[in-house]
Amino acid sequence: MSQQPSLSPEDVPRAQNMPVLGLGTWENDDLDQCAESVETALGQGYRHIDTAQAYGNEEAVGRGIENSHVDREDIFLATKVWIDNLSRDDVVDSTQKSLHKLGVDTVDLLYVHWPAGDYDPEDTLGAMERLVEDDAVDRIGVSNFEPHHLERAMEATEGTIFANQVEMHPLLQQEELRSYADAEGIELVAYSPLARGKVMDVEELQDIAAKHDVTPAQVSLAWLREKGVTTIPKATGPEHIRDNFESIALDLDAEDIAAIDDIDREERQVDPSFGPDNW
Repeated sequence: MSQQPSLSPEDVPRAQNMPVLGLGTWENDDLDQCAESVETALGQGYRHIDTAQAYGNEEAVGRGIENSHVDREDIFLATKVWIDNLSRDDVVDSTQKSLHKLGVDTVDLLYVHWPAGDYDPEDTLGAMERLVEDDAVDRIGVSNFEPHHLERAMEATEGTIFANQVEMHPLLQQEELRSYADAEGIELVAYSPLARGKVMDVEELQDIAAKHDVTPAQVSLAWLREKGVTTIPKATGPEHIRDNFESIALDLDAEDIAAIDDIDREERQVDPSFGPDNW
């Protein structure tokens, strides 16, 4: 690969003050490794860290943040409320526990993890609005919501849903969801933006990567950025953390974007039994 220019946190674009590239921590359940990865990412220049109650690593994420010595106010920190904790009282109680584990007074974004389990638009999101009023949460988000879920959530909160985090990558392009989010002013955040590594074997991405002397992973992340989507790729080792960060320097041309848009494959990687039944 060619030598990439030196990048800093200021080089990462922001969407409504949310850095459009972050570190995902899903399945990073080796807690020492998780803390180290968070510390490494923040040292590299990341300023967006994503975790969840269900990941079991909030305490390790908090340790990584503390060890990094990056000011808390400079970090966009997000976590998610699990489906068993979505009743009105449990949202508040479990979020307070999350804050304690993370070692922070507030999170920048709190998501409903799935529209499942104890989720009720009025009760769940009403509890989150209470947390915003109490300065424990800055913004409310949802995850794995389809347009009809988003419509009800927007009605329940009078339009204050900031973001929807969903699986998205060149093999699951989410055209309908992108169109709805654009119309409603909802930010999209892509988890599994590398399709759990499968983008490395996609011929179209390999060709574009060779053209720019970068990796297919960087191409996937750059394509999502061109679509106005924030990405939170999981990475543990310093090399992958750095490679993903360097995608910020990659500018795809119109031919590249059209080639990826034309990929005629749909391969969802995450489909639990409680996921929306209309996928």
